[in-house]
Amino acid sequence: MAIEVETRDCTSLTDAELAEMADLCAGSPNAYEVGLLSKQVEEWVLVAVATESGKVRGFSYCTLERIGGTPSLLIGAAHTCRNSKRDTVLRAMVTDQLRRSVLAFPDEDVLVGCQLNDPSGFEAYKTLDDVVPRPGHKASGEERAWGRRLAKRFGIGTASYEDRAFTVRGHGQQATVLDHESSKPEKISAEVAAQFDGLDVAAGDALIAFGWAMAEDLEKLL
Repeated sequence: MAIEVETRDCTSLTDAELAEMADLCAGSPNAYEVGLLSKQVEEWVLVAVATESGKVRGFSYCTLERIGGTPSLLIGAAHTCRNSKRDTVLRAMVTDQLRRSVLAFPDEDVLVGCQLNDPSGFEAYKTLDDVVPRPGHKASGEERAWGRRLAKRFGIGTASYEDRAFTVRGHGQQATVLDHESSKPEKISAEVAAQFDGLDVAAGDALIAFGWAMAEDLEKLL
C-alpha cells in the first residue's frame, strides 16, 4: 500500500493517535512517550502524519514561521518507522512539509531547521542547499548566528549550546530530534558520522542542523 501523509493542526491529534505514535517509536533510542508527544502539541502548530493502510508509519511536528523576517520551516520531534518503507516515509513527510512551505511563502527561499543526534537524520536534507554543519565547511558568523537563533527557538539556553560546533548539551533531558535510521547506513560517509562524535545521546545531546529550500525548487512541488 502507498504511504499517505496528512499535515494538520497539532490540536487535532487524539489520545489514540498519540498512543500509536508512542508505540511506533518505542524501540528507538529516541523513544518518545505519550507525555512528551502531548507536550509537543502545545509547542508546535502542525504535525505531519504518515500512514499506510490506516497505520501510523511516521510523524513530524513542525511549524511555519518567520524568524527575523526569514521564512522558516522548523521541525520538532519526528520519527520514521524502522521497516523497509522508512525512506519513503521520510521523503513523503519532508515533501509535504516543503509543499506547505511554498504555499505559505511563495517565491521565497525557506530555511529548514531541526535537531539531530544521528547522521541518518541528514537524509531529510538531501534536497536542501548550503546545509550546516557539513564536513569541510567552516561556518560563517551569520551561519553561527542562525544556529543561535534556532537554539533559542527550540528553547535551548545559551549555556547549553556550543555555537561553533552547533552542539546542544542535554544535561539529562530527552532531545526532540528528527529520529530516522538509514536503510543503508554503510553509505553514510565517515566525515558526516564524525560530526556526531562526542555526543552523549542518552544525556540529550544533539546537533542543530539547517539548510535552505530554494524558491525555484519549491515551485516544482505545486
